[in-house]
Amino acid sequence: MSVPAYTPDEIMTVTAARQLVNGAVCFVGIGLPSAACNLARMMHAPDLVLIYESGTVGTRPKVLPLSIGDGELAETATCVVPLPEIFAHYLQRGRVDVGFLGAAQIDRYGNLNSTVIGDYAHPTVRLPGAGGAPEIATYAREVLVIMKQTPRSFAPRLDFRTSCGYLEGSGARAASGSPGAGPRAVITDFGVLRPHPGTEELELAALYPGISVDAARAATGWPLKLAARIEMLPAPAPAELAALRELEARTRAAHARPIRISLRN
Repeated sequence: MSVPAYTPDEIMTVTAARQLVNGAVCFVGIGLPSAACNLARMMHAPDLVLIYESGTVGTRPKVLPLSIGDGELAETATCVVPLPEIFAHYLQRGRVDVGFLGAAQIDRYGNLNSTVIGDYAHPTVRLPGAGGAPEIATYAREVLVIMKQTPRSFAPRLDFRTSCGYLEGSGARAASGSPGAGPRAVITDFGVLRPHPGTEELELAALYPGISVDAARAATGWPLKLAARIEMLPAPAPAELAALRELEARTRAAHARPIRISLRN
């Protein structure tokens, strides 16, 4: 069997980038969501508007930020606004087209856990926490989720529900009053899951080259259902891989530079 010319992270990032359309306003986090959004901006969506939780709007980083407080975001932003304004003016007023989220656990209805693994009072692992994820999941017009697919992370039952997807499914989200449409796609290292239009349960909708249905099902903690049609996704194009790798190389080089501090009497 030949070795793919790309890594699982690379095909996840490229596939996520392809979900974004030019001109969309995207609330993005650090890591693979940031890489995907900036790749989309470089390849096919030059007018993608990126908002980070630190208050940077319209940022166009030349390297990937280490955190939401990375100075690269402020230096390349159209404007920097107070954190409450990001949520009140942009997110809660319906001005964010896409929210990009990751998590430690996801269930069959797209609900997310980024709080604890195990009992809340005595957890096995205490995770970074909610941050702005619950508001993003509630108010963004639609949500994209990107995360590695394992039976533990794609869990039959969340240890803690941090952010809502479709709640219990079958219209429960809409009945709750959540204004956003919920998770449109879950991009994994096996393929893409999408909600069934009626039950809202996540189904396997697309696979990467060389990945089987059985492999995707084995990596899921619940009996994974199949969409009526399973799409076979194309491998990353050479231009996409080249752009992504150049971006990552610039990022490594930039963050490897020593910081010089001048002390003055």
